[in-house]
Amino acid sequence: MLEHVNTNSRPSQLRITDLRVASLVGVPFRSTLLRLDTNQGIYGLGEIRDGASEVYGLMLKSRLLGENPCDVDRLFRRVKQFGGHGRQGGGVCAIEMALMDLAGKAYGVPCYQLAGGKFRDRVRIYADTPSSPDPAIQAEHLKERLARGLTFLKMDVGINLLKDVPGAVCAPAGMLETRDVMHPFTGIQLTDVGIAALGEYVGQVRVAVGYDVPLAADHFGHLNIESCIRLARALDRYNLAWLEDMVPWQFTDQYERLAQSCATPICTGEDIYLKEGFRPLLERRAVAVIHPDLATSGGILETKKIGDLAQEHGVAMAMHMAATPVATMASVHCAAATENFLALEWHAADIPDWSNLVTGLPNPIVQEGFIQVPDAPGLGVELNEEVVRRHLDPQRPGWFEPTPEWDQARAHDRLWS
Repeated sequence: MLEHVNTNSRPSQLRITDLRVASLVGVPFRSTLLRLDTNQGIYGLGEIRDGASEVYGLMLKSRLLGENPCDVDRLFRRVKQFGGHGRQGGGVCAIEMALMDLAGKAYGVPCYQLAGGKFRDRVRIYADTPSSPDPAIQAEHLKERLARGLTFLKMDVGINLLKDVPGAVCAPAGMLETRDVMHPFTGIQLTDVGIAALGEYVGQVRVAVGYDVPLAADHFGHLNIESCIRLARALDRYNLAWLEDMVPWQFTDQYERLAQSCATPICTGEDIYLKEGFRPLLERRAVAVIHPDLATSGGILETKKIGDLAQEHGVAMAMHMAATPVATMASVHCAAATENFLALEWHAADIPDWSNLVTGLPNPIVQEGFIQVPDAPGLGVELNEEVVRRHLDPQRPGWFEPTPEWDQARAHDRLWS
């Protein structure tokens, strides 16, 4: 009679049997989908975020084979030491998403239920927007987002807008052409001319889109903290939702100075791995909004913990996301389960195939500025193989090929004696 029984209902006997990857490009950037297979025929999906190598996930395969994926926290603690800030956390986060997907499927519940239940039935989306040096064109881009039903906007405001403005930026020769030097060490400064030009740009855009809709700003350039403070003060009058990543997240003292210098909310967090990295910023009241990327910060449960930590300090949590619907839906489940959630980023508003990459969701996935929280088990999505194959990386065209070379990769990696 067992042929008529769904053996997925035996979560205590579920075991991981394989880990495979498929690399995509242009949806919206480069991402690697990660799949955990099991002895019961169900699999879990995760995603290694843009710019991170698939090796970050494959190297962890030998530490997962034979394990029960429903032990999400135990397995996360086993592998989390192999992640790091920025893109280095990509493999660990993808595995955590896949474990949550599997556990949800095994128990027949959505991931948000595994994270404690939901506070909302739909998740507000904000769209990053193509940048233009012409404020009128930039405003049209933003108004197109509004016409599609979005209720929260973001645009770039930075020194790239000042290329043709004489006397706007003071910089050592060659420094404007590099992105490899951290902000405090570049020597780049805005002049009064540059600050006035950026203020005029933001003012024109703000008037065009109106003051009723939240409008955040990002990508200011590798400026020193003093220029950031002067610019922030100049932009206070435009009622921006937040100023994002004005300086590197590591410099808590500089964020504290910035937050105390202006009246606009200060935001950072997309490159921070694990909740411990957020603690200094929160304890020093250096930010008003945290902005983790679930594909960097530690996955669904860790990001939920980050949000709860922020809530204890009276800080809202927005979420960065530049991914396929796989990591996006992991973020949706986390957002649904986090009370102080504000809005989730969407980088794929101009990619027609994006919603078609998966099945099991409304199409388009984003409707009237929100994503409906799915009630299907796990992440609530399955891959649309035909569409996904169209976006495979031509340098790595394989479709979840076997990875036996990673089965035995071991090391003495315990952190205590």
